[in-house]
Amino acid sequence: MDQIRLGKAVKELVELVRRLRGPGGCPWDAAQTAHSVRMYLLEEAYEVLDAIEGGDSGEVRSELGDLLFQIVFVAYLAEEEGRFDFVEVVEEITEKMIRRHPHVFGDVKVRNAEEVAVNWAAIKKTEKGAVQGRGPFLRHVSANLPALQRAHRLGERASKAGFDWPDKEAVWEKVQEEIGELEDAMGSEEPAKVEEELGDLLFSLVNLARHWGLTAEDLLRKSNAKFVHRFERMEKALSSAGKDFAGTTLEEMDRVWNKIKNGTG
Repeated sequence: MDQIRLGKAVKELVELVRRLRGPGGCPWDAAQTAHSVRMYLLEEAYEVLDAIEGGDSGEVRSELGDLLFQIVFVAYLAEEEGRFDFVEVVEEITEKMIRRHPHVFGDVKVRNAEEVAVNWAAIKKTEKGAVQGRGPFLRHVSANLPALQRAHRLGERASKAGFDWPDKEAVWEKVQEEIGELEDAMGSEEPAKVEEELGDLLFSLVNLARHWGLTAEDLLRKSNAKFVHRFERMEKALSSAGKDFAGTTLEEMDRVWNKIKNGTG
């Protein structure tokens, strides 16, 4: 990486944001606050994820740029308020990563990635010990995470307090219990009860995934992608047969879908 080019590029990006926010700049950008742009930050992060999953290097590069712009923009808003600036953001994360990698920048020896993860958790706990001692234990899990990801983090954090199922089998028993309660709720035909039990079942399934070393957010993203892929193939197959959805029965769509699912269509 060309260090001179890197420094020039970062400086120009910061100056671009300064220009957008300054006199004669962009009225829309000048009107924004950290609160108003927070969802753009989240959207750009998800677009980076989509690009990575798509495997297109150009798209990944472009979406990373969009995300970086949002980061620099929010940092500049803080600078305007005299709280911190982008340089401090970079310095702090650099110092943090050095501190959390003593096996690279210090004398700590590790044998594998698992030991790195254990050390990381211990260092992080030490760093945030004073903060974690204040307020409810689970409040440190962001409320703005996607619901499946937050459920994973809540279960993960509760386990650090010793509140967790002992093994995968115990979680599976909980899932089965929740399925039974959902069946009872459906039998009552009371929407409020069904809503509650469906939520409880989802939470239990998230924790089952966690105990298998998986994350429900990733699993559902993959299932969503698989559904879209199969649906588009079904749509294409129907079109090739001169049909559309309006002129096709559910039984016909099911027949095409199953052929695609079984690899025969």
